[in-house]
Amino acid sequence: MTYQETLDYLFNALPMFQRVGAAAFKKDLSNTITLCGHLGNPQDHFKSVHVAGTNGKGSTSHAICSVLMEAGYKVGLYTSPHLKSFTERIKINGIEIPENEVVNFVAANKSFLEDLKPSFFEMTVGMAFWFFAKEEVDIAVVEVGMGGRLDSTNIIQPEISVITNIGMDHTEFLGDTLEKIAVEKAGIIKKNIPVIISQKQKETSNVFISRSISNQAELFFAEESFLVKKIGENGNGKSIFVVVANGGVDTFEMDLNGNYQEKNLPGILKSIEALVSKGWKIGNSQLKSGLSNLIKNTGLKGRWQVLSNQPLTICDTGHNEDGIRFIVDQLEQIQFQNLFMVIGMVKDKDISKVLSLLPEKAKYVFCEAKIPRAMSAGQLQQTALEYGLDGVTIEDVNEAIDYVRKIAGKEDLIFVGGSTFVIAEIKDL
Repeated sequence: MTYQETLDYLFNALPMFQRVGAAAFKKDLSNTITLCGHLGNPQDHFKSVHVAGTNGKGSTSHAICSVLMEAGYKVGLYTSPHLKSFTERIKINGIEIPENEVVNFVAANKSFLEDLKPSFFEMTVGMAFWFFAKEEVDIAVVEVGMGGRLDSTNIIQPEISVITNIGMDHTEFLGDTLEKIAVEKAGIIKKNIPVIISQKQKETSNVFISRSISNQAELFFAEESFLVKKIGENGNGKSIFVVVANGGVDTFEMDLNGNYQEKNLPGILKSIEALVSKGWKIGNSQLKSGLSNLIKNTGLKGRWQVLSNQPLTICDTGHNEDGIRFIVDQLEQIQFQNLFMVIGMVKDKDISKVLSLLPEKAKYVFCEAKIPRAMSAGQLQQTALEYGLDGVTIEDVNEAIDYVRKIAGKEDLIFVGGSTFVIAEIKDL
């Protein structure tokens, strides 16, 4: 098979949660365990860092990867979903898995996959672990897909576990309270493996404390060690953070400009500190350069990303209540004449709280991603109107952006988001 034929086979033969939703969700690890057993248990042949959380786990995973790269290690990175290319999910030192390796993996295991019938995500986890072991990475940063306890990635025995924060997302699978969701995320905490919690939340702290005690896992609430404040941006467009720790003050730059990185940075810094305590050699200069060159090193896209200027056009993958709240807060800090919002969402989530946070004064263009899970632009428009959000519908994401750019003035602001899958379709991402 060619690469495109291989992708067509994977997308069509294996249920993909990002596209079809609940039908692709598996409630146990049996398929992943069986597949990795067939592959020779590659997860046992490399060190790893495991990252879970509702928001921030992607940024945190890429940051830890970038710092380890700057320290001279060969670093695997597994994340999901991809935005533009399937190969984005599996990287080593920022370089995506070669297309021929994807073809070879599927060709060698096609009959087994057809018998096992794993989900698309289960298959990609197996492929990532196989590739990392084959290429003999020093360490891999592995991002949880959803939840933690039953996530396919949860068969690794990592150096450390990291949980960024807990918010209301995927409630139909993970539970309808922060405490229930935390129980699922806490499922990545394993016996005698240190765990870092980026944000201490009163609703969830006891869940993590209890799970850590039962597993004799050392627990760190990162905000108790690192006080972080974003103070602005430098001339190169990088965010500047002041960090107070151990009685001293230091400054760090990040090339991610979302204000929410202020919440992620304590967990990133504590994770690096924990790795150093386990013998990984990472100097302060390497830590700083890793954070400053995160995008260049890892290729991360869609986090408060400026697409163009005049009018300033920004996109962000934040899509749940907490993510949208941070986005709206940051938009309010920017000076503009008119705010245009190009918004699309998925139909299998409760979007009421998200819509209630969006600014009524903005001018909206409702669109839809080209996936089965997408909420129709018309339905989104009707629902948004109930929250005082008025606008027009243009189904195609890029046509919606082009429309807004034609009518917006140079002093206006355009924001594109509402769903990761809307961001994925932006042609100039």
